[in-house]
Amino acid sequence: MNRLVKFSGILSVGMLLAACQDTGAKDANGENASSDKNSQESAEPSAVAVEGIADHYHTGDEVELAAVPEEETELTSWQWYIKEDEASDWETVAGMTSDVFSREATISGLQVKAELLDEDDEAVAESEPVEVVIDDHGANDEVGRRIYNGFFYNDEIEDRTLADWEGEWQSIYPYFEAGDLDVVFEDKASHSDTMNAEEYKEYYKIGYVTEVDGMKIEDNSFTFQNADGTEMTAEYDYDGHEVLEYERGNRGVRFIFTRVGGSEEMPQYIQFSDHSIAPQDVTHFHIYWGNNKQALLDEVDNWPTYYPIDWNKEDIVRDMFAH
Repeated sequence: MNRLVKFSGILSVGMLLAACQDTGAKDANGENASSDKNSQESAEPSAVAVEGIADHYHTGDEVELAAVPEEETELTSWQWYIKEDEASDWETVAGMTSDVFSREATISGLQVKAELLDEDDEAVAESEPVEVVIDDHGANDEVGRRIYNGFFYNDEIEDRTLADWEGEWQSIYPYFEAGDLDVVFEDKASHSDTMNAEEYKEYYKIGYVTEVDGMKIEDNSFTFQNADGTEMTAEYDYDGHEVLEYERGNRGVRFIFTRVGGSEEMPQYIQFSDHSIAPQDVTHFHIYWGNNKQALLDEVDNWPTYYPIDWNKEDIVRDMFAH
């Protein structure tokens, strides 16, 4: 009898231990399953960014964008959306299911966004919208083309302030030296009966060459950032404009500023030329500086050219093709 009780007790303990182990195994498996699920969920990015948007485009340019997840993922299916203005609804872009968006620039203000989709075509992450801005610099209207090409009436000229050029700017000359602009010269030569690509390159070398790598303009303050790393700053006041007559029969306007304070190493005179004849924000400009006002007005061969500091070579080349 005692042996039977003892055996029965041992059997009960064994069954209890087995049950505990089974429960533990189930718990462990449950934890593993939960862990796998969490791991799978963590592989789905919480956000994506749309990269490649340019500062502006010209009508007919190709807008090429890329959707980039914040975290690595094996998901590869995308959906792109566009809307023409704030009053419009978002529309799906048919046929674009990769991370690349491509479209001809025809509408200024067009907004674009991307969604990353899971295996069930459900959105798991969405980008912030980016905006396509088209600026043809007046090239698509009759008056703008006329003025840009140097044919204008004197009463169309208006005084301008440094606010038109405010910001940080970079010289185009380093891009020239690196060969980044060669494609532009080759394109110009293909449309010319008088100059080849090398002749264009030599012409622009004389025009672009400068030792001032960058400029910063704020209020009436002007800073030169030299190639050797030094900087100089001075204050300038507007000193009127001069109309120049060119050999080709067209004209240009120089907007003149005179130094009134700051470093005496800065030039006495600075003159802007940017194809505009009235107040307007610009995407690039040509500039002349020195201590002899008339000598600067006579200078037509060297015209250092500057673009926004945050533009890369692709942005600059795109802008140059439009001119």
